[in-house]
Amino acid sequence: MSELECLIPSLKTIAQSAGKAILEVYHATGKIEVETKSDDSPVTKADHAAHIIIEEGLKNLDIQYPILSEEGGLPDYDTRKKWHRYWLVDPLDGTKEFINKNGEFTVNIALIEGSKAILGLVYVPVTGVLYYGLDHKEDNISFAIKETSDSKKELSVSKVNFDTNLVVVGSRRHGAEALDALLTTIEPQFASLELVSMGSSLKICAIAEGSAHWYPRLALTSEWDTAAAHAVLNGAGGSILNEELDTLNYNQKESLLNPYFHAIGDQEFDWKSLIKNSKSA
Repeated sequence: MSELECLIPSLKTIAQSAGKAILEVYHATGKIEVETKSDDSPVTKADHAAHIIIEEGLKNLDIQYPILSEEGGLPDYDTRKKWHRYWLVDPLDGTKEFINKNGEFTVNIALIEGSKAILGLVYVPVTGVLYYGLDHKEDNISFAIKETSDSKKELSVSKVNFDTNLVVVGSRRHGAEALDALLTTIEPQFASLELVSMGSSLKICAIAEGSAHWYPRLALTSEWDTAAAHAVLNGAGGSILNEELDTLNYNQKESLLNPYFHAIGDQEFDWKSLIKNSKSA
């Protein structure tokens, strides 16, 4: 077993412990207390509790890397650009879903090497479902797994052609108008098109497990929102493309905001032509 594979059991334990702390707040009586951060995004006691557990857990691993967490301090880029590997963490992805108590929130832990998400784990506290993936070309290792309490299966993206009943996943709250315009242009080219709305990194995981084909994200996200699920998707055979339709990279600039992107499954399908033609339509 490779060095990276050996990290996975510990990461599972860390994520599940963070999920337990999140659920204690989620299931508590009374209204969930919400604070507003400087960027106007919400944060709760559950975000902070999960961050503390994950940070402590990662610091106790035998292999030590810097930790960049949404709820931790943000080192400047002059410091970050020197990191060869580091942990990129969103302790509670989908805080608005958490506040609304619809269950669609996750714990995201990713390992970044250079500009690539090479290892990722996404845990869904409400269901206990765990996604994890590893895609490391140097070790010639690439796989993605979905685990539940009673099953474990390897993930693979679904094939796409113009006879496909195309399933697109999207956010409930962000970029809806632009997404509707895009899908209106593209829909006639496929047998049918279905838009499924869901929260957090579950959208990317849906592509990794083959239940959806495409996630166009036409609104801002941060790098910790995507990295863990990106590694899962890579391991399942998919990818995330930026606005120029090149691979989405990490830690390449001062800002941690992602550009708009397209998470795709079947890489043999000509997504680039589809997306470029839709822009010129």
